[in-house]
Amino acid sequence: FAWTQKKILPQRIHSVNNMAHILSAVAGTQTDVVPITRALISVSDKTDIVELATFLASKNVELLSTGGTAKKLRDAGLTCIDVSEYTGSAECLDGRVKTLHPKVHGGLLGVRGNPQHEKDMADNGISKIDMTILNLYPFEQTVAGGAGFEQCIENIDIGGPSMLRSTAKNHAFTTIVTSPDQYKEVMATIEEQGGTTLALRKRFAARAFSLSAAYDSAIASWFTKELDEQSPVVARVYKPEFNLKYGCNPQQKPAKISSILNKKLPFEVLNGTPGYINLLDAANAWQLVKELREATGLAAASSFKHVSPAGAAVAVPLTDVECAAYEVTVESAKTLTPSALAYLRARHADPKCSFGDFAAVSDMVDEDTALILKKEVSDGIVAPGFTPEALEILKKKKGGKFIILEATAGYEPEPIEYREVYGMTFSQKRNDVVISKEHMTNVVTKDGKESLSEDAVRDMILASICIKYTQSNSVGFAKNGMMVGVGAGQQSRVDCIKLAGSKVQTWYLRQHPKVLSLKFKDGLKRQDRVNARVRYIEGDFTAEERVRWEANFEEVPEPLTYEDKDAFLKTNTGVTISSDAFFPFRDSIDHASKLGVSFVVQPGGSVQDEQVTAACDEYGIQMCFTSVRLFHH
Repeated sequence: FAWTQKKILPQRIHSVNNMAHILSAVAGTQTDVVPITRALISVSDKTDIVELATFLASKNVELLSTGGTAKKLRDAGLTCIDVSEYTGSAECLDGRVKTLHPKVHGGLLGVRGNPQHEKDMADNGISKIDMTILNLYPFEQTVAGGAGFEQCIENIDIGGPSMLRSTAKNHAFTTIVTSPDQYKEVMATIEEQGGTTLALRKRFAARAFSLSAAYDSAIASWFTKELDEQSPVVARVYKPEFNLKYGCNPQQKPAKISSILNKKLPFEVLNGTPGYINLLDAANAWQLVKELREATGLAAASSFKHVSPAGAAVAVPLTDVECAAYEVTVESAKTLTPSALAYLRARHADPKCSFGDFAAVSDMVDEDTALILKKEVSDGIVAPGFTPEALEILKKKKGGKFIILEATAGYEPEPIEYREVYGMTFSQKRNDVVISKEHMTNVVTKDGKESLSEDAVRDMILASICIKYTQSNSVGFAKNGMMVGVGAGQQSRVDCIKLAGSKVQTWYLRQHPKVLSLKFKDGLKRQDRVNARVRYIEGDFTAEERVRWEANFEEVPEPLTYEDKDAFLKTNTGVTISSDAFFPFRDSIDHASKLGVSFVVQPGGSVQDEQVTAACDEYGIQMCFTSVRLFHH
């Protein structure tokens, strides 16, 4: 091979320290716009191919084609020449050899305006091919369909990648088109410019080489897996979808969202401009509600801030006192749709932390849900769909900037996920376990699983799925089908409980008669009322803060004393706590007992399990081991 290259193009061969030969560039006539006179079309995905071929034919482009593609073009009334006729060599070996011919690759690789290349092409009867339109054999779909080893091998494309690389390499003169989503741009450019531009050819060539890399990586990964060997290389190819204003912080530019090549994104943006953290919230929030819906059969919702849930809930009817605490009339609560009810509960787990949240709903967003969101300060929502009335309401929110994402129906993420951190690429199997009632059968406390009511099991599932998507270490408290306290990202598990426990106390004290009877001034904003109630419960005012706080009321409230709070909190029972990992000491149970906890769910597996179980029995708490750790980072 080296001798042939040297004989034809002696100026191209150089030796670098006795290493592999490096080829220098071949000179030709550079031009921006290249008219298309001949195109080779061979596609497995025939979407819109007739439209493109018809357009090319209208521009007097000669069409070369193969097999099923040629038949489809002829059936549409188009004239095309079989590649076998063009090359003078019939297809053979069951179609394995169709386009592997000098007249094809010479027509693609010949450098226009290079005297030697022009002479070689003329001497060998090679015509120039200016454009290749192709897809590759559906290898990944064949594997995914459960085909046997031999059938998968047969669906490894050889001619396609060869033409793809030849055309892309010679992009200074030839155009490679690899996807139906490029057809409209090709037609528009030819219509406006009289040919394809160098900028377009470069972009399309880059995408073609990326496609080739991804294709070969898929084959290599599958092949080595079949041999039970570690894959020698992993090539992941991304397609940029849209730019972001910045990453986590304004100084982190550029930032963008990309899809895995030939894969859809999990969401479609219907309104607004999502940011980096918005989309992280959306990805976690949507998975949470999707799994809750699957596990409980109830409409589910979540309220996310900074990639952890402030609240999550399922559609369980409100009590009268909850209606009062959440500023909903008893009559209107009875008519709420399941989606609206779920989000109302999720938002009121911790309304202070939910300020500016990103919401997720498992079911269609209807007008009731949209009207609740309309009143709240929120950045956006992700859901499987929206009624026209709901969409109209939400599109007007935040001056038209409210982010609306529609989840891609049937989307399935890849089983292995990757993350790059500081020059290292981490990979792991997705945590795709869906917590269900089957995980709640191993009750290790003395009363056994018969002690768990359906409501208790529901809340155990809810709390466990919620902490699955909470930054670790984490614990979560649930009651009445809603999270009532989430403790995220603490190094000490007992500190998680204390953090989340303070939220449980605040949630329950919002139902205290003194809190419910606060007389706010007319016109006070909803979030200001929320914050004023929380500060009333906390009570630790500075002198100046108290003056400003008292200005919210028609009459200054009587203090909510320690004795008031302590007596009321003792009436709170039936709370569930879930932990993302085992409790290493009984201190977590000791503290949980002060918060109305009646049920505990955790993975188990600590050397202190017996001590922790004994503590639960002492307090009359029922505990279940799931054997599933749920760390999330």
